[in-house]
Amino acid sequence: MILYPAIDLMGGKAVRLRKGVRGDVTVYGDPVAIAGRLRAEGAQWLHLVDLEAAFDGVSTHLPLIGEIVRAFDGPVELGGGLRTPADVDARFALGVSRCIIGTAAFEHPEVVADTCRRYPGQIAAGVDAKDGRVALRGWVETADITAVELALRMKALGVSVVIYTDVSRDGMMQGPNVAATRALVEATGMEITGSGGVSSLADLQALKAAGCAGAILGKALYEQAFTLAEALACVDAQ
Repeated sequence: MILYPAIDLMGGKAVRLRKGVRGDVTVYGDPVAIAGRLRAEGAQWLHLVDLEAAFDGVSTHLPLIGEIVRAFDGPVELGGGLRTPADVDARFALGVSRCIIGTAAFEHPEVVADTCRRYPGQIAAGVDAKDGRVALRGWVETADITAVELALRMKALGVSVVIYTDVSRDGMMQGPNVAATRALVEATGMEITGSGGVSSLADLQALKAAGCAGAILGKALYEQAFTLAEALACVDAQ
């Protein structure tokens, strides 16, 4: 299982939100410095989210994203506000290795089909759920479709990787929704990255046992619930 330390961007800073609420934010500092430190500590991948683009559909962070990619000097996946093929093209031009399409996966599946064709193996779907339904536009809206249904639609379009987040758990340090994540793994046969609420090494073990191909590490790292080295050793030993 691959671990993906996360950097969420807002106002040029690395931040974390509670349950995805824009006004409930904690600032953690310079994202470029954090990216370099995470790589030095052994991170294989970096998970980057442009929160402003997710909320507003427009990014002010493109130059900063390029700096973060260079500082990390390894593969970076990026989500947040990728709603057109041009949005995806712009991020790949910055050196991003994988783009995560969220809202557009539901509203504009033709964007997924087009980008999967042009960037095979480099497009992931961000499937976020709130009370069992898919959450959209920075999690402020919900759609009448389940996470499994959306993931299967994406699979049919050529997506093999899904980043699954239970919005109610994100940033809460209460543990991920392992049951829902396992259900998604079993129903789709896709590479599922579990996200939202990881707070302990036991949570990582549970996600790995559920069949996850990856796990996102957010607030637990920033609040020093465990170190990245401890997390890497935990999943390697299991």
